[in-house]
Amino acid sequence: MKWKKITGNLCFLFGLLLLWQLLYMAACDWFGWIKPYAVPNPAGVVRCFLLLLENGTLLSAVCGSLFRVLTGFLLAALTGILLGVCITHSDYLARNLKPLILGIQTLPSICWVPFAILWFGLTEQAILFVVVMGSAFGIALSIESCVRNVPPIYIKAARTMGVDSIQLYRRVIFPAALPNFLSGLKQGWSFAWRALMSGEVMSSSMGLGYTLMVGRDLADINQVMTVILVIILIGIVIDKGVFTLAENRVRKKRGL
Repeated sequence: MKWKKITGNLCFLFGLLLLWQLLYMAACDWFGWIKPYAVPNPAGVVRCFLLLLENGTLLSAVCGSLFRVLTGFLLAALTGILLGVCITHSDYLARNLKPLILGIQTLPSICWVPFAILWFGLTEQAILFVVVMGSAFGIALSIESCVRNVPPIYIKAARTMGVDSIQLYRRVIFPAALPNFLSGLKQGWSFAWRALMSGEVMSSSMGLGYTLMVGRDLADINQVMTVILVIILIGIVIDKGVFTLAENRVRKKRGL
């Protein structure tokens, strides 16, 4: 059964590549609607991927981007958890701070790039700033929602047993909210990954965003498409291989 699913997935991907190649040939070779250099094609993307892999550019870009997004995501998670706990612990902050966080969360990550350049210049700190600002507030709202959805009977029972506020969060609220909390972290990761690309396009240091801009400057549409596909692939692998796997294990352990 497992091999049947894998075979089906591979056939689907092969079909997409075949359709892509046929559309390219029809638009560029058969009818001449589009210039060949303006549209990526599977063969050109494969050649570009192998070239970037051979000269080490792709590996350096992937490692640089993963290091930045991991650092920024950890900072964003810490900031978001603290903000989320503050909102749930204080009605005053919930009334006044939560609407502000909601408003900031609606801003696209690219909006933080001018602030980052003005405050930090074209540095690593500027990229980390964009990543943190792009994902921390989403994580904070997720934490607030997770804690609000904890059954009140759990909290009342813990209070009856004399549990203080710190132990209440550590032993009752966070364990009860863990499945939804992992879902919130997964969403925060997607925000951080998108924010990283917004930050790296302004950087002159090696990364996937910078490599993407190099392809644009060289008018190499195949390099642009190659980097986009790598970004998508990394996002899928981390989402499915880390967050979804951890989320499923927690839910299975709790009979959900």
